[in-house]
Amino acid sequence: MDNGRLQNTDPDRLRRLLEERTEDLQRVKAEYDNYRKRVRRDRMAVGQIAVANVLRALLPVLDAVDRTCAHEPMTPGLKEITDTLRTQLGRLGLEAFGQEGDLFDPARHEAVVHHVSPNTDRLICTEILRPGYRLGDQLLRPAHVEVTGPPPPARNLAAGRGEAPHDDAEQAEQEDGKPTPPARPAAWMKRAPSSRRARPRPPI
Repeated sequence: MDNGRLQNTDPDRLRRLLEERTEDLQRVKAEYDNYRKRVRRDRMAVGQIAVANVLRALLPVLDAVDRTCAHEPMTPGLKEITDTLRTQLGRLGLEAFGQEGDLFDPARHEAVVHHVSPNTDRLICTEILRPGYRLGDQLLRPAHVEVTGPPPPARNLAAGRGEAPHDDAEQAEQEDGKPTPPARPAAWMKRAPSSRRARPRPPI
C-alpha cells in the first residue's frame, strides 16, 4: 500500500479481500450480539432471584396481616396497611393461589388433613388453611389445604398400620378350623444358645 492506496488493483483479489473483511465484521457483530443477549439474561435472572428472596422474606408478614384481619376489627389504619402491602407486592409479581373447590395438585398444594368421602373419585381442596404464593412460574410456597376424596388403597392402609398379609397356612387354618403345625426353622437361622452354666475361670 502506498499513500493509502492498494498497490495491486486486481479486481478479483479486491473482491476476495472485501468478502473476507465483510465476513469478519459479520462474525464479530454476531458474537457481540450474543454477548449482549447473554448479559441481559443474566441480569434478569439475578433480578428475579433477588425479588423472589425478598418476597419469601415478606410472606410471614402477609400471614400476620391475614390473621390480624381475621381476628381483629377492620379499622381504617389496618385496611390501609393491608391494601398498600398487597398492592406493592402485587406490582413485584406476587400472586396468591388456593381456593376451596380446587383439584388437589401435589405440585402446588400440601395436604394437611384428609377427609374420606366415597362420593367422589378425586381429591378436592375443601378448606384453605394457608394460601400459597408464586412469582410467575416459580413456586414460592405451597398452599396448606384440607382435602376430601376417596380413601387410599387397602394395601397402603395395611402397610401404614404395620400389618403383615395373611399367608396360605393361616388362611387354611381359618377355613378348616384346625391349627396348622408350626413351620420348621429355615436352615440359615441360628440355633438358640445352650443354657449350660459357664465354667468359672481359674484365678490368675
